[in-house]
Amino acid sequence: MAKKTLRVALIGGGFMGKTHSNAYLKVAKFFKLPIEPEMTCVCDVSEPEVQAMARRWGWQTIETDWRRAVARPDIDLVDICTPNFLHREMVLAAAAAGKMIYCEKPLAMNVAEAREMLAAARKARVRHFMTFNYRRCPAVALARQIVEEGRLGRLYHVRACYLQDWIMDPEFPLVWRLKKEVSGSGAHGDINAHSIDLARYITGEEFVEVSGLVETFIKERPLGQMTGQGLQAARSRKKGRVTVDDAALFLARMTGGALASFMATRFAAGRRNHNSIEIYGSKGSLLFDFERMNELEFYSADDPAHLQGFRKILATDPPHPYMDAWWPGGHGVGYEHGFINNLADICRAVAAKSEFHPDFEDGLRCQEVLDAVITSAKERRWVKISEMK
Repeated sequence: MAKKTLRVALIGGGFMGKTHSNAYLKVAKFFKLPIEPEMTCVCDVSEPEVQAMARRWGWQTIETDWRRAVARPDIDLVDICTPNFLHREMVLAAAAAGKMIYCEKPLAMNVAEAREMLAAARKARVRHFMTFNYRRCPAVALARQIVEEGRLGRLYHVRACYLQDWIMDPEFPLVWRLKKEVSGSGAHGDINAHSIDLARYITGEEFVEVSGLVETFIKERPLGQMTGQGLQAARSRKKGRVTVDDAALFLARMTGGALASFMATRFAAGRRNHNSIEIYGSKGSLLFDFERMNELEFYSADDPAHLQGFRKILATDPPHPYMDAWWPGGHGVGYEHGFINNLADICRAVAAKSEFHPDFEDGLRCQEVLDAVITSAKERRWVKISEMK
């Protein structure tokens, strides 16, 4: 009997489009899946570029109009890897067409859009998935397991930092990620979204209230367009106004009583993609740093006094999440593996008709926190997440 397939239309051929393409190409080669993705169609606005992408990555057909891609009868799942302002319209169209939907983060430009998108998917009774790829790092999945097992006890603190430096040059051009009408927000929505999701995922707790601060250090930049892998750009002599944040910091209270702090910036010199989270509890602590993504630091107060101290767990053995599909113990995985692991879980959930997270509800929960922080920074007060509902 022929293998069941999940026929995919990928919309967006940039950095994330390539990352997702790699996952579709590799996932069935490493995981034994009950249903396998079929790279049916890739869509982007430039016909020469999308043709080149199809040839390079193995997509069967191309489209230059996303509406045609969504409407095709030979598509089961629409994968949205476009700039943020396009997510809502594409999700609503895909839901109306009865397609399953896989959307990059952040889900929407604001809470109202995210709520509308979730409602549309539910009304159409279509499956909806999100990436939040760091959840699928084996060390992060292990961290969640350790918390679920009660090894940290009562949680007291969450401390997360996501630090980059790619726009520190004042002459770096005004690319789409620096325009509010296209991206929604800056470092906050782009990378704080990851930290918010990791905090929810690892602790199993929700946010209660936040107090935020945002700053735009460079107010104007040369006009320009993205090149290369999405963090490079060509510039012109004309300038435009930056309308998003360069950095965002906020404090939070969690439902279990933990106090939390978050920092996201694109102005941390020397930090290319420093994504870290620390969890401190009554019985122990966890530290994860994506720059050492195969490692998890764990401290247990239950150890004998003379043996207490942080231990480094190399999360690369078969007992660790996802690693039985990859390499022998000690042979680490990389950035791309989070996307592949996520896709494997999606394929299993589709075949089994089982629950999958993160979905659009997780995207909405994240968006509520993002919007609450912006409201707090604007109004200079603590904001309860319930105000965003």
